[in-house]
Amino acid sequence: MSTHIQYIILFLILNFGALAIGSYLMNNGPQANWYLNLNRAPWTPPGWFFGVAWSTIMVCFSFYLAHLLVLKPGVTFWIVFLIQFVLNIAWNYIFFNQRHLGFGLLEIILLTAVIGYYLFQFGNGLGVKSWLIVPYFIWLIIATSLNGYVYFKN
Repeated sequence: MSTHIQYIILFLILNFGALAIGSYLMNNGPQANWYLNLNRAPWTPPGWFFGVAWSTIMVCFSFYLAHLLVLKPGVTFWIVFLIQFVLNIAWNYIFFNQRHLGFGLLEIILLTAVIGYYLFQFGNGLGVKSWLIVPYFIWLIIATSLNGYVYFKN
């Protein structure tokens, strides 16, 4: 099995593991009465969409990371990945479990900045493959707007 395929498998496991951990840390978040009673943005997608979006994003992101690791291996790669990994998991806990809407907003802005860093700092050498990070970046902009709406309207 090629190193590239091994990296794809590694990142699929890590990224879907992050989704599983984040989901566990939500403490029934999106189905909880406190969340359902919030004033949410009119553009909030239906609940099922979040699973589809995150699954698609993590598949694309896993392929992106595998290509990037081949191109730019090293400590910087792993530090940025670890920061993204922790921020991705932590938002679920902060927002849904602890109900810290403002802190959640700051946290998701940081996560968006990290993914923007991937997009704009590392994207040059990947060519067309750099587009694999775009769904993550766009989704985080939407998610940030949803979090911001909840924070400012409640």
